[in-house]
Amino acid sequence: MMFGDTTRIGIPFSKDPHVVKFKNDYIMYYSIPPRKDDVNSGWNIGIAKSKNLTDWKTIGEITPQADYEAKGLCAPGALVRNDTIHLFYQTYGNGAKDAICHAFSTDGVNFTRNNTNPIFSPSGDWNCGRAIDAEVILFNNKYFLYFASRTPDYQIQIQGVATAPTGTQFDKEDWTQACDKAILEPKYPWEGKCVEGASVIQVGNELVMFYAGAYNNDPQQIGVAKSKDGINWEKLSNKPFLTNGDKGSWNYCESGHPHIFRDPDTKRTYLFYQGNNDYGKTWLLSQKEVFWKDGEPYFK
Repeated sequence: MMFGDTTRIGIPFSKDPHVVKFKNDYIMYYSIPPRKDDVNSGWNIGIAKSKNLTDWKTIGEITPQADYEAKGLCAPGALVRNDTIHLFYQTYGNGAKDAICHAFSTDGVNFTRNNTNPIFSPSGDWNCGRAIDAEVILFNNKYFLYFASRTPDYQIQIQGVATAPTGTQFDKEDWTQACDKAILEPKYPWEGKCVEGASVIQVGNELVMFYAGAYNNDPQQIGVAKSKDGINWEKLSNKPFLTNGDKGSWNYCESGHPHIFRDPDTKRTYLFYQGNNDYGKTWLLSQKEVFWKDGEPYFK
């Protein structure tokens, strides 16, 4: 798979992939840049469809409909509940005031905004107030919302978590910050000053998180952590699980912003991620199948 949406600037540019299986199709949501002829259009969300997880066709966009997302919206995360896709995304362009929002759809393309948006921003002196890169998963009879924030000096990207009850409609009042500290932060040299873009899957009785270490093109690479309760996490290695490519390869500048997708029909899992070899002039999306042994992931 190698996908790049060209509709915005005429060259491939897609970031932050997230895939769901909905009815008979795979649907991928991803970030797209401002239009080439309208820089004020802001970052938005692109939508593509596939039958095989390899060949994708662009089918739509999600553009601003409310004042809080007027400067932009991006970094989608989605889940399917009954006959509805619930989309979690961030506002963009507001600095420390960027927050997590929610919308829902019964066709995967046309979304209704949650009346309580934005639904979540973190509190406490461990963060700057910003919340981006939403990921939501049902685990142990709660919904866990994973998000990236920054330290109060706005220098270090860190991970936090909030929870909501099983019967939630994902409204603002339903979310409770699960702890007053970062649940994951940079530790190893390859992670630089950033951990972000968490994507989480349940394996047995535990959660496994794929996360991005280092800022874009630093290079950003992908690490893995595990948790028994969704709050306390242990990194599996001091090295990346998926590295950037060798010089000359399509992902030389990074392999970043992961999304781990389990096909509900085949139960096979795939790691979607972004990359480029021109320091961000273009961005492509790809995927690799992930295999499991004793609850830990590996590539064949």
